Amino acid sequence: MPSATQLALVTGTTSGIGLAVARQLLDSGWTVGGIARRAAEISHPRYHHIAADLAELSSSVASLEAAIQRLLGDHQPWQRVGLVNNAASADLLTSFEAIDPLALLRLYAVNTAAPVWLMGLVVRESPHEAVVRIVNVSSGAAVGVFPGLAAYGSSKAALRMAGMVAAAELASPQRRQSAPTDVAIVSFEPGIVDTPMQQVARGQPPEKFPSVHLFRDIAARGVLVPPEAPAAEIVAFLESDRQPGFAERRFGA
Repeated sequence: MPSATQLALVTGTTSGIGLAVARQLLDSGWTVGGIARRAAEISHPRYHHIAADLAELSSSVASLEAAIQRLLGDHQPWQRVGLVNNAASADLLTSFEAIDPLALLRLYAVNTAAPVWLMGLVVRESPHEAVVRIVNVSSGAAVGVFPGLAAYGSSKAALRMAGMVAAAELASPQRRQSAPTDVAIVSFEPGIVDTPMQQVARGQPPEKFPSVHLFRDIAARGVLVPPEAPAAEIVAFLESDRQPGFAERRFGA
């Protein structure tokens, strides 16, 4: 497929998995719209940086939507559109009774509200003939219980369910809204990745974050995965054909 026909939107492209995904997509000939609150780490003719703070959706959603619509409505005949919901907040690593409700709203904006909204926007605005692939970067905390991860784990669990529901809606015989005919969504657990979020988790005091010893032990055993490894599997999914409407995958599985 000619490179000019592939567009991917990736959140959190200034570090970690998001940065690695964006670079690998550019190397594969994709056009990339990178969404992040910090300044761009990439300088490339096919990279378009969209500055937006997903924690402040009330003030950023209008400009973000306009920027994405411009990319999707470009003169290019997009035959394949990807969305990688990678950006996430690892704030509120604490016991559930210490969670501040206003901080929880900000975390849910980044981890759940923005990704769910972006899924709908991409499906609604993509060309009807385009192949659409959506990756929701998940976590073992979305399906397992880890003390101190009530906020983060529940936000990722909510996104996992939203992906399931979106796929069910697209497959429903009662659906009346127009949508691309080939949409696939994956909830992807990238494994234990060497990212700034891991550093934040390891730096918490034990009396605040009950699972801190787990994260410190992982680093001490040298089993952290470089971001480029799960990024390669994400890119492979974006470039894939014949996928189920919804699937769950784990890095290396």
